[in-house]
Amino acid sequence: MSGNQALEINSIVGSQANTALTNHGSDWYFTVTALMAVSAVIFTGAAIKKPLSHRVFHQASALFCFVAAIGYFSMASGLGQVPIQAEFTRPDSSYTFAAGTREIFYARYVDWAVSLPLVVLALMMSSGVPLSTTLTTMVAAEIFNVCLLIGALTQTTYKWGYFTFAVMAEWFVFYQLLIPGRKYASAVGGSVGSTYLTASLLVVVCWLFYPVSWGLSEGGNVIHPDSEAIFYGILDIFSRPAVGFVLLLGHRNTDFASLGFEAREPGQGNEKTPVPAQGNNGAVQA
Repeated sequence: MSGNQALEINSIVGSQANTALTNHGSDWYFTVTALMAVSAVIFTGAAIKKPLSHRVFHQASALFCFVAAIGYFSMASGLGQVPIQAEFTRPDSSYTFAAGTREIFYARYVDWAVSLPLVVLALMMSSGVPLSTTLTTMVAAEIFNVCLLIGALTQTTYKWGYFTFAVMAEWFVFYQLLIPGRKYASAVGGSVGSTYLTASLLVVVCWLFYPVSWGLSEGGNVIHPDSEAIFYGILDIFSRPAVGFVLLLGHRNTDFASLGFEAREPGQGNEKTPVPAQGNNGAVQA
């Protein structure tokens, strides 16, 4: 036995769909798994050389890449999936009266449930926006993910209702990133504005294609799960590791106090400047 046997080994786990991932798609998923894992290790290693108060972007980037690595490992292994009756027949399908079932990876959405808010958190922290703006944007990203998950698991045309809700939530995220986020980042000055703009545009462009990929795969059953793997994989590479590297390189010389971080190094207390004592007549005593 040689080569990638993950799908064959795990074929006994759960039900299998008529239209499912092949070894070619599994190989690609394992490749993305390695890229995500290596990126997480690089970000973690780079953080060791930084003061604790300057590790925020290293840690956030390492986390969302590590979570993505787990998700891609699950999909590469043929796990975290469920067969769902497809609404539309694929162009090359042999099914005449029914579309058959398509493999839906809920593992992808479990990954997104953690990693998408972390990406938003990293971007918002790099702009210096208020905490309320950060939290509402993270919740909107979670709504986007949950709606796509429910839609993917829905067999009827009602899936497109959830798709619509997802797109609405996504555009709210775009607004928060491109309007208040960019405004606050530009106000900080220095390299903060340009770094934020580069990272946020990278995320927005990639996330714009998430609904397209969903519509062609889980939603419309147009492309094969192997093509779905390539589509999502490329988008995730550019919206996870690539964004992490942009943030780390762009903020390598940033004054983190300008972003509102008040973290202290170990051993630093909250010493206050002593107030000179005053005598009974109000005169300052030496």
